[in-house]
Amino acid sequence: MAPPPAIRFDRTGQVFSARSGRVEALRDVGFEVRQHEFLAILGPSGCGKSTLLRMIAGLLKPTSGSVEVYGKTVTGPREDIGIVFQKPTLLPWATVEENVTFPRRHKTGRVSRADRARAQELLDMVGLEGFGKRLPDELSGGMQQRVGIARALLMDPEILLMDEPFSALDALTREVMGLDLLKMFADKPKTVVFITHSVTEAALLADRVLVMTGRPGTVLTEIPVPLDRHRGPETLKEPAVNDLASHLRDLLIGKRAA
Repeated sequence: MAPPPAIRFDRTGQVFSARSGRVEALRDVGFEVRQHEFLAILGPSGCGKSTLLRMIAGLLKPTSGSVEVYGKTVTGPREDIGIVFQKPTLLPWATVEENVTFPRRHKTGRVSRADRARAQELLDMVGLEGFGKRLPDELSGGMQQRVGIARALLMDPEILLMDEPFSALDALTREVMGLDLLKMFADKPKTVVFITHSVTEAALLADRVLVMTGRPGTVLTEIPVPLDRHRGPETLKEPAVNDLASHLRDLLIGKRAA
């Protein structure tokens, strides 16, 4: 028997109640994410992309359908899921190392020597060797986001949810961060769900791209990325990346104009 997918949405919907009335964010969403797959999600603003991540993380219960992780319905937050937000939301008074170890302190009330060693290992991995004692305001925006990634990896989650993590960065830093992310997972793969508005970023990083419609969001199409996992700056020059980015752009613009 084949193992269950890492993540599964089955006819999932979400309706919010607001003062202005009922808002249907998602309708009849269905898709799966394989273990150790990098799935990018594209769609217009307000189509429910972040809502999908909150459902996977167990922070929001769908109003219809279901969300499963490893074959079990999500009923609340899970320790095997890490989240990287659009902004790193670091504690300004805490050092970089203290920010990385915060999840452990929040859970257990203490940070062990092993936790600090793990934090240093992660900081080295994300390119911040020697910055553990710095404060967040001493770092650039890209460096702060690297701290956020290290913090999300501290508990060694099986699944990593990333909500437009590089959107505030300049184009070059964004490309470098994305490729560095792939290198991080080369030896120890993760299941990644990555929200972005950049068609090039989706084509460069993902194994598969899920394109959503406008609100109420549902799956328009899913497109495999015809590249192997070994990618670098030269990958941006490959015709397959540019062709896929153009196709994704056409889908999004066409849907918006419809």
